[in-house]
Amino acid sequence: MPSTRDIRRRIKSVKNTAQITKAMQMVASSKMRKAQLAALAGRRFATLMNKMLVSAGKSSQDFAHPLMEQREVRKRAVLVVSTDKGLCGALNTNLTREVAKFDKDNTVFVTAGRKASQFVVRTKRNLAAEFIYKDTPTVAEARAISMALQDMFLKGEVDCVDVLFTRFVNTLTQKVDLRRLLPVGELKNQLLEAAGVPAAEAEAAGPQHLFEPSAEQVLSSILPIYLTVVIYQVLVEAKASEHSSRMVAMKNATDNAMQLIKDLTLEYNKLRQANITKELLEITTAQMALG
Repeated sequence: MPSTRDIRRRIKSVKNTAQITKAMQMVASSKMRKAQLAALAGRRFATLMNKMLVSAGKSSQDFAHPLMEQREVRKRAVLVVSTDKGLCGALNTNLTREVAKFDKDNTVFVTAGRKASQFVVRTKRNLAAEFIYKDTPTVAEARAISMALQDMFLKGEVDCVDVLFTRFVNTLTQKVDLRRLLPVGELKNQLLEAAGVPAAEAEAAGPQHLFEPSAEQVLSSILPIYLTVVIYQVLVEAKASEHSSRMVAMKNATDNAMQLIKDLTLEYNKLRQANITKELLEITTAQMALG
């Protein structure tokens, strides 16, 4: 049975842990709000870009581009977007569970985030490239990833490119999503799916656009930019999911620590009262024995 001193030490230790988790909760909460606004703002931009691309596609029905070339899938590349740090609940576990489903022999991995690269290396899978991105993702970071994936596809090293990331739904819900990046399929669906915007919203009739010099040349120039925007939206979605999941995890840890402190305090008081009662009984017994 633990002594009162042991319980006091444990209460002090749990209080210190609760202070740390509370501080991490507050930091994650402040970052979460900013990341969520970035993800939601990016969806609005994605919707507008889709409408323009759909308009250009309608103006050029026979448009063809190397990034749209359909091939038999013999080897695929998967971009896995994870976090750099842990302590964010089951976020990375759910992501790596999906990574484990890919065939090792015909899949190469490109990672953004240390947790994904560590898992790929630990499970002896083929890691082609590793990227890092900040708490506030930038277009330059998205462009670097996009250019690397496009280069692999255009050189014929892979026949398709998929993106595996965690899509932000709300503060309590984040879903692992797998999206096809290359080859570019129907322009009206690709960016929209990565952004998580309902299809009906992007396919709504919009104004007709006039393209100069031609819709084909505009599409040819904008497709690489389009893919960069897809990757950027994926990064901001992943960051919003990370900070939301970490805030909830740290809040749960703090609540559990406070409950544990209450339980230990109750146990301490019971043990202290028992010791006092025991001492009183010993004193009373001694007095009765002395007569």
